[in-house]
Amino acid sequence: MKVLTSLFILSFAITAAAQSGRVVATDPLAAANESTVRELFDEVNGFIRAKGAEYDAKKVLFSDRLFAQAKLEQRQLAAKYAAIAGARKDLAGDDLYYLGMLHWVAENMDGTAEALRKFIALDVAEPVRQQTARSIVIVVLAKQKKLDEAEALLAEYLKTEPSKLTEKARIEGEIAKAYQAQGKFAKMAPHAEAGYAASKALLKDAASRSRGLDEILDAGMLVYEAYRDSGERQKAEAALDDMRAVAVETTSPSFYYYAVDQKIKFLVETGRKPAALQLYQSALKEAEKDFASKGQQTDVLTRLKKKQKHYALLGEIAPEMPLIDQWFPGKQKTLAELRGKVVLLDFWATWCGPCFDAYPHLIEWQQDLGPHGFEILGVTRYYGNIGGVVAAPLAETEYLKRFRTKEKLNYDIVVGKDQSIQFLYGATALPTAVLIDRKGIIRYIETGTSDARIEQMREMVYKLVAEK
Repeated sequence: MKVLTSLFILSFAITAAAQSGRVVATDPLAAANESTVRELFDEVNGFIRAKGAEYDAKKVLFSDRLFAQAKLEQRQLAAKYAAIAGARKDLAGDDLYYLGMLHWVAENMDGTAEALRKFIALDVAEPVRQQTARSIVIVVLAKQKKLDEAEALLAEYLKTEPSKLTEKARIEGEIAKAYQAQGKFAKMAPHAEAGYAASKALLKDAASRSRGLDEILDAGMLVYEAYRDSGERQKAEAALDDMRAVAVETTSPSFYYYAVDQKIKFLVETGRKPAALQLYQSALKEAEKDFASKGQQTDVLTRLKKKQKHYALLGEIAPEMPLIDQWFPGKQKTLAELRGKVVLLDFWATWCGPCFDAYPHLIEWQQDLGPHGFEILGVTRYYGNIGGVVAAPLAETEYLKRFRTKEKLNYDIVVGKDQSIQFLYGATALPTAVLIDRKGIIRYIETGTSDARIEQMREMVYKLVAEK
């Protein structure tokens, strides 16, 4: 998906931005000064592909770390070239378009809007690029929360040809997200619906199908969230049902599971636990009918069955943790004694790589929200070894204390004698997060870590802390 994101610029650039084929001068600055603005943009636009080819030639994996570094270098190069191009006094026509595109890659929103607005205002026969320029300016305005201006330019975009589905999906989605951030769900909904419709239309284009699946998941969730947060339950459920139907149409087991999973959790969250469990059982049966491939059936069933324990726990009073051997540095408490606080059980281990990604966020949440009734408990167990070397519980406890200090974890650590706590909470894969509200009810259980998961957790943590 990151590779697809790196190509996003292309969807907002010219349809066929051929490389110039020019000879690069020895002095990079001199070469940049001699280049047209379009040539500068072409170099920036092809930067990620060139880096990928470079690593491929060296037989080096283009890892997430190298990709992130390449993206940073691309932004820096774009900013440099935008400064060079912007200093020229004879900019006109396409120069303004490509200057705007350089600012866009450099993530300079003001520079992007200024250059592209000038290009849009020109009396030139460039309908494709002018529409692309409009679409980018609309996105910039939405990001800057200038929604009246964004709406006005969107109306102009929609009555002008040609328009691209990729542009419409992005425009509508950005405006929907801007309204969502302001809590204006009634205004959010029509834009979310329009973005979702454009994303679904992308599925009909074979060349866009892979990207379309990524787009449609995000777009569909915006529709669901608009209706969920405005209290329109039926429309929220209808959005998830439609996403499930699209998953069947596109034979995507992961998409299918996601739509079912979201609806089960929504039913629980809105006090309809029996209906949620009934949906779980029916989905197990229907998946076999919805997918002809045995492999796809197995994929869906495996994903759903892994969540069975979590679904059973959601909406229930959190069970007490059995067989606790150590609790430090604070005093051991029962979950019943913690009622009135929002509690996050973070199931982790010192050898768990993904667990490290969450530490900075957990530390921040505990520090910022602790005074407001939020408490994290880092739950682990004895594994009988330290770094592959056999270790007794006492030695392992001392190691855990040193680890907590080294990583600057500012919350209590709970150590179980065995896997009893993990089995009780369905936390056999790490990391697993369990959020318990002030009434002692489990409101959230998820396994794994990613930027999206951390953001999802953050939203739920703040939501529960805000509940009184």
